[in-house]
Amino acid sequence: MTTNENTAQPSTPERFLASLFSLRGRCAVVIGGTGVLGGAISEALAAAGAHVAVVGRTLKTDEHGRTVLDRIGAQGGSAEFLAADCTRREDLQSVLDRLVGAGRTPDILVNGAGINSATPFLEISDEEWQRILDVNLNSVRLACQVFGRYWLDNGVAASVINIASVSAELPLSRVFTYAASKAAVLNLTRNLAREWAPHGIRVNALSPGFFPAEQNRKVLTPERVESIMRHTPLRRFGSPEELAGAVLLLASSTAGSFVVGANLVVDGGFTAMTI
Repeated sequence: MTTNENTAQPSTPERFLASLFSLRGRCAVVIGGTGVLGGAISEALAAAGAHVAVVGRTLKTDEHGRTVLDRIGAQGGSAEFLAADCTRREDLQSVLDRLVGAGRTPDILVNGAGINSATPFLEISDEEWQRILDVNLNSVRLACQVFGRYWLDNGVAASVINIASVSAELPLSRVFTYAASKAAVLNLTRNLAREWAPHGIRVNALSPGFFPAEQNRKVLTPERVESIMRHTPLRRFGSPEELAGAVLLLASSTAGSFVVGANLVVDGGFTAMTI
């Protein structure tokens, strides 16, 4: 009588996908997680099994932030809200300390805080310019310094996802400061990726195309919407949930293990158009 000693279970599509994209046991920090895009990213990470720290200024006055936590909870996910001003180093350090103090090791960082303005170039004040740079760019530097120091000191392999924009490489009219800040985020991402890759820390950028949110509704006039649609092969705006696949790829230490210094563009073909 012969016996088959190979007891391994045959792979199924579900097992295969889970082996690639499961984030079970991981801890993700989503800065700007109460925003429209940040909320969708938070929900995707939680659905893949990560515990998600949704970071925003305050939950009391943020209806969308409460909705994010409610949705994650309803789906059986794990999440908490942590208040922080992303432009203050001490606030970001507090987020890290609270997670570590609770026995969690944050190893996914999404830098998604962002603000915009449609001010004509010659009317941009020093205050407006600095405010947008502080939120969109300086917050990325501060978060990467705070969490990066912890990872390097403790030998933690991690993934950083910086939210850039199609305007980082294709300047868009009427959003001068925003475009400049996102171009800097993309450059910082690539530079930091080179420095941290040998330590097992992958740094990448995600560049959304046009996803209507509070920060850009003010510049979406009917004329501008028409122009965007002409330049977008899919002829529509993106839905926040359509960022989920890209986020999970970059966050996964399996599916995205060789993705370093990349700029993953999710824009419905906007950057593929010329004439």
